[in-house]
Amino acid sequence: MSHEESEDAFDGPSRSQLRRDAMAIYKLAETLATLTDAQLTRIPLESDLLAEVRRTRGIHQPIARKRETQYLAKLLRRLDSGEIDSIRTVLDIDKRQSHRETAALHQLEALRDRLIAEGDNALDEVIARHPTADRQHLRNLIRQAGTEARKQKPPRASRELFRTLRDLQGIEPSSAD
Repeated sequence: MSHEESEDAFDGPSRSQLRRDAMAIYKLAETLATLTDAQLTRIPLESDLLAEVRRTRGIHQPIARKRETQYLAKLLRRLDSGEIDSIRTVLDIDKRQSHRETAALHQLEALRDRLIAEGDNALDEVIARHPTADRQHLRNLIRQAGTEARKQKPPRASRELFRTLRDLQGIEPSSAD
């Protein structure tokens, strides 16, 4: 390779890297288009980008949605890397928070199931951790939930027991509740 050829050699990102970067931005645009209004308020977006995210979210026909998402990705590519990183950071924080909340709810479900299966032994542990809990109310809910399960009735008491345990733990109810 001559001296002239080495000066003309391109030292920027490869075409493959550019494609990977563009696909990452497209996936970011898809993610933004799935967020709720409450989640979008935490994302640092300019008003025109925010309007485009909402416009994209409002389109339900698949081909049109893809085209609109591609346009949103094009607008996102105009942002500098710091702005993109701040958007990704907020999304990662939200994702981790969601995982923690889901894990806490799974633990509550396991505790509820254990209370129904074991009765007073498990209830004593709950009362030890939460001395202000109403033992009699919990005992009644556990008994009713066990009866409902044996008779294959709708789990009304089981749900009420879950809500009571959630309130004792201080976990905020989700919007699906």
